[in-house]
Amino acid sequence: MSNAPQIKIPATYMRGGTSKGVFFRLDDLPANCQVPGAARDKLFMRVIGSPDPYAAQIDGMGGATSSTSKCVILSKSNQPDHDVDYLYGQVSIDKAFVDWSGNCGNLSTAAGAFALQAGLVDPARVPENGVCVVRIWQANIHKTIIAHVPVSNGQVQETGDFELDGVTFPAAEIVLEFLDPSDDGEAGSSMFPTGNLIDDLDVPGVGIFKATMISAGIPTVFVNAEDIGYSGTELREQINGDPAQLARFEAIRVAGALRMGLIKTPEEALTRQHTPKIAFVAKPKSYNASSGKLIEAGEVDLLVRALSMGKLHHAMMGTCAVAIGTAAAVPGTLVNLAAGGGTPDAVRFGHPSGTLRVGAQAAQVDGQWTVTKAIMSRSARILMEGWVRVPSDSF
Repeated sequence: MSNAPQIKIPATYMRGGTSKGVFFRLDDLPANCQVPGAARDKLFMRVIGSPDPYAAQIDGMGGATSSTSKCVILSKSNQPDHDVDYLYGQVSIDKAFVDWSGNCGNLSTAAGAFALQAGLVDPARVPENGVCVVRIWQANIHKTIIAHVPVSNGQVQETGDFELDGVTFPAAEIVLEFLDPSDDGEAGSSMFPTGNLIDDLDVPGVGIFKATMISAGIPTVFVNAEDIGYSGTELREQINGDPAQLARFEAIRVAGALRMGLIKTPEEALTRQHTPKIAFVAKPKSYNASSGKLIEAGEVDLLVRALSMGKLHHAMMGTCAVAIGTAAAVPGTLVNLAAGGGTPDAVRFGHPSGTLRVGAQAAQVDGQWTVTKAIMSRSARILMEGWVRVPSDSF
């Protein structure tokens, strides 16, 4: 019996914000994986180590969390006035599929840095010292992201003193602008797909909850923490170890996906774990973050906890932060009310690892709420580069 040899594919392992992923140049992928389809999905699953019934991803590059089970493809952009096309795949840990339905805001930071490091940006646009504006086309959701990447001696500056809660060591700050982040695609033409700022969401077998459902950054279902029996100060261990509560969150998420028009039947949610997100909000309270750091109530405008791929996130997804900032800027949403109302153009919210500030510019146009831009700061750096190896018969 002959055994298939391993092949090696150029790859870069990067941290972006509070996530990690394996980055590829499109041209470096095997020919049958340079186009969407089963071969590409199988390759990425094998790279990451999925599907894994042990949920550990020991035989791959994944870290057995939604934040570390990710692959990214970059190429020179085909879009006018853009530098690179950025495609993101969320790899399921224990099931055989890759979810292409949304973006990763955290890895958007690394996409800007990788574009420069991989030589995908016109050298004429890269300063010797300063900040390079990288114009990214987010191919999953067809939106523009602008990354302001610091450059030193013609190279991406990765080290610095910018601190990001949820990341242990400081690094260089990268500012991200998400342009026109509201979803005008499958969730409908409105930023609020149901047409309401707050809905009564009927969740079969669970109950009826007040919910704000928004498509900005990423489709997100917001509920009040107190309505589901929480304070908003919870850490991962308090939720992720309770299968009954996780099942309840998934039921709320599925009901929200149906109301938002993202799926037609509950069964479709099984292959759409990445979107929508489910998050719960509360007014400010003091709490100890997962690092033990005390977050005082006066330091934040509101508290938010969000689930990704069925588990409470250890910090906050970047795209969900965009949804938070946008919803906070619209008077009358659950997020806005938790933040004290008004029309804030930026909020600082508390999450399990600490705090994060996000800004958004929202306005009513012809009776419809829209957002022109959301802004936040993250950081990114290369952890390892070279080749990733996979068995040649795995895709």
